[in-house]
Amino acid sequence: MGAIERIFHAVLFEVLAVSLSIVLMMVFTDHEVSAVSGTMIIIATIAMAWNFVFNWVFDKFFTEDKEKRSIKLRIFHVILFEIGLLVLTIPVMAYILQVSMIEAFIMDVGVTVFITIYAFIFNWVYDNVRASIIKKSINSSPSLT
Repeated sequence: MGAIERIFHAVLFEVLAVSLSIVLMMVFTDHEVSAVSGTMIIIATIAMAWNFVFNWVFDKFFTEDKEKRSIKLRIFHVILFEIGLLVLTIPVMAYILQVSMIEAFIMDVGVTVFITIYAFIFNWVYDNVRASIIKKSINSSPSLT
């Protein structure tokens, strides 16, 4: 996966994640829409940068075809990614929403549980759709024989 596709993957992931996270934060907290939206957009920006860097490094260590990755490896991938993201985002959430680090931790863990499940499903679907598109592209290319 090249840099342009990595950017596409990260942006698609985050647009869907932010939209769904804002809805969940509005359902489960009493913060203003603008505060929640701003917070989730900033966190998404941090997450996009983290997504790019983390997945680039992860792919250097795990080089097999992505669509062939085991469930165990996918779970490891998501957990490791989310732990790193929590470290980066809890202070941001506490500052912007003017809540304690404990409250930010609880809110961020709630979002993280949702995003963890979402990330697992999103990446599995993305990898398989990507593999299918590549396979169709290869099969539809005119042969040079």
